[in-house]
Parts: sequence; structure tokens; C-alpha cells
Amino acid sequence: MNKPTNGGKLPQIFRKKLAKGEVVFGVFCKATTPEWIECLGHAGFDFCILDREHGPVSFESLSALVLAAESTGMLPIVRVRNASEEEIGHSLDLGAKGIQVPQVDSAEMASRAVDCAKFAPDGHRGVCRFVRAADFSQKDRADYFREANQSLVILQLEDTKLETYRQFIETKGVDVLFIGPYDLSQRLGLPGQVDHPTVIREIRKLIELARAKKKSVGIFADTPEQAARWIEAGCQYIAYSVDVGLFSNICRETCNTLNNLRKSK
Repeated sequence: MNKPTNGGKLPQIFRKKLAKGEVVFGVFCKATTPEWIECLGHAGFDFCILDREHGPVSFESLSALVLAAESTGMLPIVRVRNASEEEIGHSLDLGAKGIQVPQVDSAEMASRAVDCAKFAPDGHRGVCRFVRAADFSQKDRADYFREANQSLVILQLEDTKLETYRQFIETKGVDVLFIGPYDLSQRLGLPGQVDHPTVIREIRKLIELARAKKKSVGIFADTPEQAARWIEAGCQYIAYSVDVGLFSNICRETCNTLNNLRKSK
């Protein structure tokens, strides 16, 4: 089980785990209820991805979700809708300790994401200390800027061309290269077939390229078998399923069990 810790130290702790070669587990979160986030943290997940790309997470609800994650020692990451300054900067202002940027397809986009996530001298993130991330101006200025620049940057990659990866794989300031199997399968003409040999082969190529450049690699998995496959291949950042999917599965399994009891009566 995770233990509550100083939220400002979470990125450093997380980054050290990756540097030591440890595997970290998280969940994509579409629900906007803080209690769900706390349950994930108390269960022992290392991170959660608060989903603004495919989920209903609003900026209004984000602060409470971030607080819920931090209270359990779980790293709150926001999957932003795009690489805009507003999306990235506002998410970090509200206390996110990392951003996951979807559909990255060029070196320019990768650099722009880092630039929007970091204060000078590492970037040009808009400065405002009257935000939650700075304790609404009560945090020491030097501490705030230093801690803020420790936030993680995860680039989500869905292209199929190795040459595209080579263009931005060494972008400074990027912590994890995340592979989206479902989008990748669609670009290969095999939508949803994430266990197809062709999809698996292409993903392995991307992992090998990233690992050769000493980059941490992340991936989505929604079965234990997929998670085991990609851990063995060298992935460290495993986003396992989605909160609503996990809840749906346990509800279905419970109903089936109860229905069987009714039938056996």
C-alpha cells in the first residue's frame, strides 16, 4: 500500500523508481469522484492518469482528484487533450505532478510539450503563483519553481513509423515514451486487434528503439497477459485498464456469482 507523502516529492520518488529499472503500475481514470481515486491509491497503484482526452474530467473537478491521489501517495498525472499551453499549464497549476500528451507525431510537438510544462530556464510555462500548485502563493518561490520543473512529461505515441520516433526520441525533458496499442493497431489497419502478431511486432520495434536510447517506455494493457508480455519486453510504466472498466468487470463477476447462487437454490 502506498503511504501519504509530500506531494512535491512525488515526481522525484517516481523518477528514481524508473531510474532503478522498477516497474510502476497505474490506471486510466474517467470517473470524477475523488473516492474512486483514493481507492486506487490505497490499493497500491503507483500513479493514476486523470483523463481529459477521452474522459469527462474537467478543470473544475481536477483539483479534488489530484488531492485524492496525493493523499494516498499516488502520483497524479493528467492526460491532456492536446499540447497547448493552456491544457498543459492549467493542469500543472491545479497540482498535477505530470502530464501525458496524446497523439505526439513530431519532434516539434514533443519540444513544445516540454516547453509548456517547464519554467525557465527549461521552458516557457506561464508564471502565476496564485494557484494550487504553489499553495496559492504561500509556497516559497524558489521551492515552487524547483519542484514545478520536476513534474513528469510523458509523450503518447501512436504512429507506426520508426523514423518518426527517431526524430523526437532524444527530446530533452521527456521522462516516458508511452505506446498506445489501440491507436497503433488502427494505423496498421487492424483496429482493436492489440494482440495481433503484426501489432505486437511493431510495438516491439518501438520498445527496442526507445530502450536503446535509454528512455523509459510505457504502454497500456488491459489483461494480465498483456502486462506480463510488455514488462518482459522492457516496459516500466504500465497503465493497466481503466477505472470504469475495472468496476464494470467486478460488477459483472459479482452478478454472475450471485445469479449462480439463485439458480442453485
